[in-house]
Amino acid sequence: MERLLHYVWKYRLYTTTPLVTTDGTVIQVLDPGIHNTNAGPDFFNAKIKVSDTVWAGSVEIHDKASDWFLHKHDTDKAYNSIILHVTGCDDAAVYRENGELIPQLVLSVPQNIRSNIDWLLLRETPIPCLSMIKEIEPLHLSGWMGALLSERLERKTNDIDSLLAQYNNDWNEVFYITLTRNFGFGLNSDAFEWLAKSLPLRYIQKQRGSTSQVEALLFGQAGMLEEEHECHYYRLLQREYQFLRHKFDLKPLDESLFKSLRIRPFNSPHLKLAHLAAIWLQQDTLFSAILEARTTGEIKNFFRVLPSEYWETHYHFRYASVKKEKSIGERSLNVLLINTVVPMLFAYGQRNRFPEYCERSMRLLESIPAERNSIVSTFTNAGIMVRNAGDTQALIQLKREYCEKKKCLYCRIGFRLIKRSNLPIFASSNKQRIDE
Repeated sequence: MERLLHYVWKYRLYTTTPLVTTDGTVIQVLDPGIHNTNAGPDFFNAKIKVSDTVWAGSVEIHDKASDWFLHKHDTDKAYNSIILHVTGCDDAAVYRENGELIPQLVLSVPQNIRSNIDWLLLRETPIPCLSMIKEIEPLHLSGWMGALLSERLERKTNDIDSLLAQYNNDWNEVFYITLTRNFGFGLNSDAFEWLAKSLPLRYIQKQRGSTSQVEALLFGQAGMLEEEHECHYYRLLQREYQFLRHKFDLKPLDESLFKSLRIRPFNSPHLKLAHLAAIWLQQDTLFSAILEARTTGEIKNFFRVLPSEYWETHYHFRYASVKKEKSIGERSLNVLLINTVVPMLFAYGQRNRFPEYCERSMRLLESIPAERNSIVSTFTNAGIMVRNAGDTQALIQLKREYCEKKKCLYCRIGFRLIKRSNLPIFASSNKQRIDE
């Protein structure tokens, strides 16, 4: 119940007018205040007009008025700034530490708000509002998409900040780890990240003069050179890795970490590692080069590399293939830019207060076509239009951080629907209500 009272107060969804305190005083809410998610009063900097006097201070909300004493607010100096106590049940008068009576307002949750929240939160469907999204005004939807994109980039920036803290603010090393992780393309992302963290970039940089040594480092560290094999190139990589392993005191991963079952040959982890080797043979400080690039095409060219000649006829050490150039496809290039280059540029701009890099990351997203995946198709089939990768990243954020976590109360789409009076009625007799 208390969470609903917070929601109704914050967004002024109460229908009773005028508002009257328990002692019969008429009040007017000029500003509900700033919602506080930390310790202390629930809302700061509220403004309440009592008769002809405007009071500024904090607002505290409880399910029952007696919770004021249960939480010991009556002896806490932090609550002396309370100008209004909002409650769903008037079962006690409340006082400040000095004994002063605090004005109290009994606030009820309108029935249509309760019903709409039940409709959104209690139905067992992945995206409860999906059938109603097309009815949201385009202006509101556009603003929410922009906010979602910013949230997603902020979340990725936090991940990058954590890596920077671990690796002494070495941007090239963090870029290497992030890029390697994203070469796992979901299924193998964790394994590829473990590989990068076990094999520092500087070791690869020291061996850049030799294709076989760079490949030996990546394949050997991934545990992919542990078998007996008749192939001359495989045995060469084995010998190279044994030498480099002792030189750098490396401990290889277990090959079983890398999943190959039911993966298309072109997406095999072996071929992805061959592509990575080709990239680092071409560029030893790739992120520094990307910072200087000016166009999407220029950035993509850093990744348009061909693996060594051996891989023209192989997808895996065990299996030969028809001779074919195996360059990275356009769709994979776009995924790498979206998940690696864009967040790295955005984080670099934020961390160093260079807004031009944040703007470049946004422009880069706008230049990349919309992604194609199940999340995006679900929303587009429901009537949401997408123009570019920025829009699709926003929808991924919406699905993962709001829909999957049932955070409809914090979603702007959910808010617009909760305010309505004509959502379908949901029978919740066999479900636990959100306010219980």
